[in-house]
Amino acid sequence: MAKKIAQDNPRFAMPPQNLYIALAGLALMILGYILMTGGGTDDPNIFTGEQMFSFRRIVLSPLLIIAGFVVEIVAIMKKPRR
Repeated sequence: MAKKIAQDNPRFAMPPQNLYIALAGLALMILGYILMTGGGTDDPNIFTGEQMFSFRRIVLSPLLIIAGFVVEIVAIMKKPRR
């Protein structure tokens, strides 16, 4: 006699819509980190404070990173429609 193996329908823990939301949150965080980079100089005697402490690096980039984390939390906590 052959054994009958019960095959479950394996599904991922999150539905596809939540995965898309999670990817959007990850993209926001990556964009925030990319906007935070740069502004340095090769010459240690030159200080470019205007470039380093710009609106983009001090305000916009951290807000994008925080927004990315909030979107990730929403993607994890959102219940799928049935």
